[in-house]
Amino acid sequence: MGFDRNGLAEAVARHGRVVRVVTASVQGSSPREVGAAMLVWKDGQSGTIGGGALEYQAANAAREMTDAVRLTRHSLGPDLGQCCGGAVQLLAEVYDAQSLAEFGVAQVVARSVTPDSEMPLAVKRLITTARAHGTRPVAQLLQGWMIEPVEQPQRNLWIWGAGHVGRALVDVMAPLPDLAITWVDTGLERFPQDMAHNVAVLPAVNPVVLVARAPQDAEHLIVTYSHALDLELCHALLGHGFDSAGLIGSKSKWARFKGRLRALGHGAAQIERITCPIGNPEMGKHPQEIAIGVAAAMLRPASQSEQNLNREIPA
Repeated sequence: MGFDRNGLAEAVARHGRVVRVVTASVQGSSPREVGAAMLVWKDGQSGTIGGGALEYQAANAAREMTDAVRLTRHSLGPDLGQCCGGAVQLLAEVYDAQSLAEFGVAQVVARSVTPDSEMPLAVKRLITTARAHGTRPVAQLLQGWMIEPVEQPQRNLWIWGAGHVGRALVDVMAPLPDLAITWVDTGLERFPQDMAHNVAVLPAVNPVVLVARAPQDAEHLIVTYSHALDLELCHALLGHGFDSAGLIGSKSKWARFKGRLRALGHGAAQIERITCPIGNPEMGKHPQEIAIGVAAAMLRPASQSEQNLNREIPA
């Protein structure tokens, strides 16, 4: 979770004036955590701060904003009739091309929620400590300043194949935070025209040659139209190295692949690092069912790494 500068820039380029609404603080139970954000423009919005009455009212208020920055407090039960027993503060900020140009390239976005407020010492210390240790501070409202790390991909996901399952995987995975997706297939015509900003398309007549470009800590999902290409990719990845790899297919397909990979010189323990079949077979074989099962499996380690990344730095 972080300040999605690229997503905001894309929204401003498309819609002009955009209001970003972020959950700045939470007391008790709330629909989303601090740092959850949505973008609102004249006739649409993206992202979510939890849905329901809170989001509905916040979106309407964002469209009517005349000031540049607004911090509001909402008691979820008394004010909105929700079952959550907590309270949240929402920070709404107006962005356009000019304000984005003033952003710079800082990896921590820190700004005052009131005009002309000097940066407190606690905020300066937090930013200095984060920079010195190469860590990301948690999103927080500190002494009248909102602090958010800029969203940076923490996981590299390579998806091999742009057929029905490949497209379903990208549709499900692209909105998830901290993922940088590289999508590979044999030709540009295999891909949809519209793409999320965190998806890089790599067409290649022979996709196997691109294995060498993948980081060795990347995660891979092999879902091509060809069993022969699937096998070549498994062989190449086992020689290249990876964090995890999954292959679409049945148990019988995987049994044949294991025999062929052993014949190519790979050890049994190394081969077993590849997961096949991917997803949750009990959910079904529809492309979206496969994609949801894969995403659920990938999010389990992601939630653990998120806790490590977002340890609060003492001020």
